[in-house]
Amino acid sequence: MAEQDAQIGKAALWMVGAIVSFSSMAIAGREAGLTLDTFEIMTYRSLVGLVIVVAILTLSQSWHKVRRDRLGLHLIRNAAHFTGQNLWFFAVTLIPLAQVFALEFTSPLWVLILSPLLLGERMTRPKVLAATLGFIGILIVARPSPETLNAGIVTAAGSAIFFALTIIFTKRLTRHEGIASILLWLTLMQLVMGVAMAGWDGDIALPDAATSPWLLVIGCAGLAAHFCMTNALSVAPATVVVPVDFARLPTIAILGMILYGEALDLWILLGACVIFAANYINILDAAGRLSGANGAKKSH
Repeated sequence: MAEQDAQIGKAALWMVGAIVSFSSMAIAGREAGLTLDTFEIMTYRSLVGLVIVVAILTLSQSWHKVRRDRLGLHLIRNAAHFTGQNLWFFAVTLIPLAQVFALEFTSPLWVLILSPLLLGERMTRPKVLAATLGFIGILIVARPSPETLNAGIVTAAGSAIFFALTIIFTKRLTRHEGIASILLWLTLMQLVMGVAMAGWDGDIALPDAATSPWLLVIGCAGLAAHFCMTNALSVAPATVVVPVDFARLPTIAILGMILYGEALDLWILLGACVIFAANYINILDAAGRLSGANGAKKSH
């Protein structure tokens, strides 16, 4: 029991790092968005990330872990992530940060919906319940109407779908490749994508002295967030990690109120709680803790 508590404590500390990183990236993205477009932000984020990954691979002598036999799958994964991240950066400049994070939490539910099509996974009753509950949560958060529906809500919701595709393709890659290989191709390919999209009009804005620190934060926080999340999941189950990750929402809501005067919207918090409940049902189903799932497993 003591060892288990220690592992949970380690996971909680890793998740504190993830929460700080994700929150920092959102704030830095909003600040950088004042002078740069999302493609330019992604270009500089990828450049910072690539420098860090190359340095780590070199210092740790881990270049042999980088594989080149699945570049097509890397390209599809990184195109999905590049699209989702651009939509996410655009959304944080338009709507309250808490609303962006609440809609981002629907990514696991989109994984649930898309996995039967892309991974051949079976749709169970708990998964149907989770998807339905998650959709209700989206409606509560977005409250779509001609007056409230805007580009920020649409892009935040859209980013969750592309993040879900990223998760699905990452699952396929991790069957054969490690995190070092995945991160190198992520930063390298997205740097090329960023330059191509930012420079299509022949004009890529250079960061000034005020914007450069924010871009450095985005690049470092982006890698740190996923590194912390991966380490948390390596020492504790998702049933422990996900509830801690949910603390991102009240954290960013408070930061949004302090830094930008954003109101604490109870509807967003309520919808986020419904989305969290949907995610947790899905996690319990995957862990075999729901009676329906247990019954199905026993019958095989």
